[in-house]
Amino acid sequence: MRLTEFWARLEEVFGPGYATSVAQDQVLAQLGGRTIAQALEAGEETAEVWRAVVAAYPDRVPARLR
Repeated sequence: MRLTEFWARLEEVFGPGYATSVAQDQVLAQLGGRTIAQALEAGEETAEVWRAVVAAYPDRVPARLR
């Protein structure tokens, strides 16, 4: 998954304004206690980070984006 697709999905799920906040502020256990932004900056694969988002917010991510 390309980084642009990742951000488009995150914005679709959380909205354009809130997606950035979620990425910078929410620490996810699935990412080793890092935020989305920290995981991406550390070089984690976008698909792996997306799977962590889906796991952390299963009720929020629609099935077509999983």
